[in-house]
Amino acid sequence: MSRQHSNRGGRSKKDDVIMNDNIRATELRVLGDDGEQFGIISRADALQIAEDKGLDLVLVSPDAKPPVAKVMDYGKHKYEVEKKKKEAKKNQKKIEVKEVKFSCKIAENDIAYKVKHAREFLEKGKHVKLRVFLRGREMANPELGVEVLKRVWPMLEDVGNLEKDAHQEGRYINMYVTPLKK
Repeated sequence: MSRQHSNRGGRSKKDDVIMNDNIRATELRVLGDDGEQFGIISRADALQIAEDKGLDLVLVSPDAKPPVAKVMDYGKHKYEVEKKKKEAKKNQKKIEVKEVKFSCKIAENDIAYKVKHAREFLEKGKHVKLRVFLRGREMANPELGVEVLKRVWPMLEDVGNLEKDAHQEGRYINMYVTPLKK
């Protein structure tokens, strides 16, 4: 098995693992796959041990003096690492961000209607990005957009935390609100 990997170069750019014939150190501290310690032995002897067991010799600590290598089934090891990554990713909580847009010249009843939607999103545990789009000459007075968001915030205070206060990003004035922790 170990020769098969070394034919492929033993090292891929993606995971940058030095193994088998690509190990350049003359002496290595070698560990077995079952926790057994072979001590400090020559590279040739370490490769022979791996060959006899039908496993790979993988450099785990190249900067140590002497470098540390482990006799292991690299394919199986790589598979288990990937499996753990997938499991961790599956257990992550995905944050959904909903966007509610306003304009500078928005009527009071329209604000109430849009705030109602923002409240629903926050109550469902979603994050909300409140945005005021500045058109044309409104860019000269971005404080109008900030004022709109300052009128909206008191209506959402009881269901959300102000993550980021009103700030300008290009043509938008943004405010970021997260749901209250229960």
